[in-house]
Amino acid sequence: MIIVYTPADGEPEQFDANSLKVSEASIVSRAIDMKWAEIKEALSDDDVDAMRGVAWVIKKRAQPSLRFGEFDPGVDEMTTRFDKAEATRVIDNAFDMIAEQDDPESDAVHKALAGLVGACADREHAQSLIDARMAAGPKEPDTNSEPDQSSDPTRGPSETPTSASSGTSTSDSSPTSATSPLAMSTT
Repeated sequence: MIIVYTPADGEPEQFDANSLKVSEASIVSRAIDMKWAEIKEALSDDDVDAMRGVAWVIKKRAQPSLRFGEFDPGVDEMTTRFDKAEATRVIDNAFDMIAEQDDPESDAVHKALAGLVGACADREHAQSLIDARMAAGPKEPDTNSEPDQSSDPTRGPSETPTSASSGTSTSDSSPTSATSPLAMSTT
């Protein structure tokens, strides 16, 4: 999520929430008394506290002495926009939904796509994605690929494609519980 801060008497600034380090996210969490997951959700709703906290912490990179109370933008001076990765996901999802519509050429579809462009920080990128998808036509199902098993409810958590191997570790520096000697009890 990109926070766009446009002060009444200055130039617009953009702050990428995804650029935060863990330590910075912790500072924002403490400053506005919200967990990071809540902050991320709140950003998508243009929550003023979440936007202020993230923008403040990023501004502190250039102005380390900037206090939270000193950064107090007007409520209408900040908004959020999709970054490129988010724009791609949202536009792809929109086209998947459009493919299910009876009339994918309707005015409502075009208005919705125009609204998506307006919600993106990089509008040219978003428009080029939409133009490319429009030119490509409807997406055909891929019959040659394996089905996505990451959302298969019958698979257990240890059977996910990204799970680490349960085989013996070859690293001496990080033994697993299967290769570590048992600790003697002191009780």
